[in-house]
Order: sequence, then structure tokens, then C-alpha cells
Amino acid sequence: MLTVDTKRPTGPAGRISRVETLSLGTAWRDFSYVRVHTDEGLTGIGEITHPYRGRETCSLTEAMAQRHLIGADPFDVEEIWLRMYQGDFLRGGDVGGIVVSGVDQALHDIMGKALGVPVYRLTGGACRDSVRVYANGWYTGERDPQVFAAKAKEVAARGYTGLKFDPFGAGLGELSRAELRLSVDIVAAVREAVPDLDLFVEGHARFAMPTAVRLVRELEPFDLGWFEEPLPWTHIERYAELRARAAMPISGGEHFHNRYEYARLFATGAVDIIQPDLSMAGGFTEIRKLAAQADVHAMLVAPHNSNSPLCTTASVHAVLGMPNLLVLETFDGMLEPYVFEALKGVLPVTDGHIGLPERPGLGVELADEVFAEHPPSHRFWNMFKEGWEKRDR
Repeated sequence: MLTVDTKRPTGPAGRISRVETLSLGTAWRDFSYVRVHTDEGLTGIGEITHPYRGRETCSLTEAMAQRHLIGADPFDVEEIWLRMYQGDFLRGGDVGGIVVSGVDQALHDIMGKALGVPVYRLTGGACRDSVRVYANGWYTGERDPQVFAAKAKEVAARGYTGLKFDPFGAGLGELSRAELRLSVDIVAAVREAVPDLDLFVEGHARFAMPTAVRLVRELEPFDLGWFEEPLPWTHIERYAELRARAAMPISGGEHFHNRYEYARLFATGAVDIIQPDLSMAGGFTEIRKLAAQADVHAMLVAPHNSNSPLCTTASVHAVLGMPNLLVLETFDGMLEPYVFEALKGVLPVTDGHIGLPERPGLGVELADEVFAEHPPSHRFWNMFKEGWEKRDR
């Protein structure tokens, strides 16, 4: 049964006829995807990964497909976005935001295939020849300054010009004197090991204001590219106060899922750099609007991307035409080889950059047989527990 108005002329992709979800288990996290089919034989994919709630995102995707997608023209992205957000009474939040984001990616994939062009041609074209990416996830292991330093050198040897890391262990709210000293020593060791790389320090939104103030002072000598999410977002109004005390830029925004949630961030001048995630902040349709608002506020954009290589590839399409782009995050270097077999056609990282896509749509297809060999594990690691950085839980 068609669930949307079918009186308008059908576009070149036909109408959405079926929606399915797939999940892939990895040591990092379970990666989840939506695949949208049309009655013209086209398919589009998008990422709906949640760090812990993969079952929920898949279930909601399938339910919302029946309510809002079956029978729709995939070219009507603005209407579909609004139908899913307003019509389903999402009102923000992570699970719903991820579903809308992944579906929006899949619709753009279909549009690109229907027109025979890469998605970035539909989202502003390109204002650069490649996208610079920085590495994350590289520091898994013992929390020791020299271990971090050695691993940082390995990242630099692979051609990356920037890297991000969380040196703070299981700290929450406050840090003991010993923990603070160790954290600062780790940053110092990494800076000494890679003096020419951009360093980005991750706070994971977990420090009280006095600790955050102490940290921006202690970290000042290391010429950081940014200090990410030093405060919980429940205290968003205090971000501007911290910015005024910090010598380095303050970044954040990965936990916001659309322009409405971002409104307070912009209104309070909370950060210097926004970090919307293409698979959480509303997909292509929304992330361009966020980048435009950031430009109005003299802010840069450094998209968050802790997901799979599909999100990396889709993010490259999204940011190629973004004038105020700073850099893009990637975890691709820490993943098992079979992940790339499961996501056929993802763009490779070469010398810390990703080049222009050439294939229509996103240029990626899912290999179902690889998914069958690596089912989701539904693992959980608690970043507030001692040893979380080993990611072995």
C-alpha cells in the first residue's frame, strides 16, 4: 500500500518499493546500513550505525519505511526529511536522527545513480580537489606516553597530517592530580613525537568546568588544533566562557542531530568549530544547512565520523563543496580487511587525503555474503571504566 501522495509525476528513479537493513560485526562496533529499492530497479544505501543501539536503529528504519517511504519519489528529499522528522514526532534524539540521516544518504545515492553522476554533483559540486582526513582510533592499547608516541609516529608514516586522541583514561567530571599529570604527559609525548602534525584532543564531553579550565591551561603549550567537547552539553551555556579562557579552538557538536538541536550551540557561540556527523545530523539535506549557519557565525566545519568507511565516503561527497571545511575524521585505518570487502567501492585514504569520487551515486555497494559471515555482536565498551581505551570489552 502506498503511504504517500502519488499524484505528482514520477521522477527518473521511480518510486520507493522496498526498504531493508543490514548489520556487520567488527571489533570496533557493529555497523548498520539501510538499503532502499525503487520500482525502477535502483538501490541506494546509507549508514544507520549507532555505537550501542543497532537493533533499535534498524527496527525504527523498517517501521518508518512503511509510514513514510514506500511509494515516495526518492528525489523529494526535503519532503521526505520533514515527513520523517515531523510526521513521526521524532523531536530530535540519537536513534531517530541516525535513521533520518541514513535514509537521506540512501536517497541521494539513488538520485546520483538515476542521473549518472556522483552525489557531490548534487550537493554543491566541488571547491577542492581532495579532502584532508585525520586519523582516530590509532591509539588503542596501553595508556602510556611512550606507547602513544610510538603509535603516533606510525600514523605519521602512513601519510596522515593530523590525528586525534583521548589521553584522559576513565576520567569523569574531575581528574586526580596523578591522572591529570599522566594525561598531559601523553599529549606532550605525542607532540614531541610528531612535531609537524595537527593534534586534536578529545574530551568526550565529560569534565566539570574547573577541570576543563585547568586542562585548557595545561594543554596550551602543545599547539593543539582543537580541544573537543571539554564540557558536557548539559552545560552548553558555559562553553563560550571556556572558549574565552582557551588558547586553542574549542570544537563540538557531534551529539546534535539537526538544525533545531544546533540552534543553542549557534546562539551561545559555544564553539569555534562545529562537528556534525553525516550519519547523525540529518544526512546530506541537513548538513549543508548546518555548514551554512556555521559560516554565518564565522565557524569552521570538521565533520565527526566514527563510523564505517561508507560514512567516510559519503562524508567526502558532502564536504567537497563546503567552503568552510577544515578537515574530516576517519577511523578507516583501524578496521579489519573484511569491512572493505563488505563495502565494495569505498574511497581509499592516500597520504592523508581522499580524492574526487567518480562513480554515480555514492559509488558503494554492500556485499551481502560478507555480512552473513560477520553478524553483529552487540558488544559494549564503557568509556567511563578503567581501560576503556583498549577497546577489548
